[in-house]
Amino acid sequence: MTFSQLQQPNACKITLPAEVVMTQTPTLRAAILQKINAGMTQLVIDLHQVEYIDSSGLSVLISALKRIEQLDGDIVLLSPTAGVRSLIELTRLHQVFAIYEDETAAIEYICNETEVA
Repeated sequence: MTFSQLQQPNACKITLPAEVVMTQTPTLRAAILQKINAGMTQLVIDLHQVEYIDSSGLSVLISALKRIEQLDGDIVLLSPTAGVRSLIELTRLHQVFAIYEDETAAIEYICNETEVA
């Protein structure tokens, strides 16, 4: 997992690894929540490398969203692979998360949200 600072001080892109499974989720959840609690309230979560995500992986996304919403922030998902997108749609999380295929558009949206907030 990598964190990349965006142009706004409270915005970053998080690139998740190829597998987001139960053995990794405690570490991933802690790292993401630590970033959020440190003031990163506008997140782009990049899923382009994720080949497999299980229910515990989806729970990491939901935990991050719940915490972000408490801080009036926002999260968008970027470029989920076909299998990950199918799971997101099956679980209806596409109704909760904005999903972008274009990185520039996702970053622009998140950074403009920062300016309004």
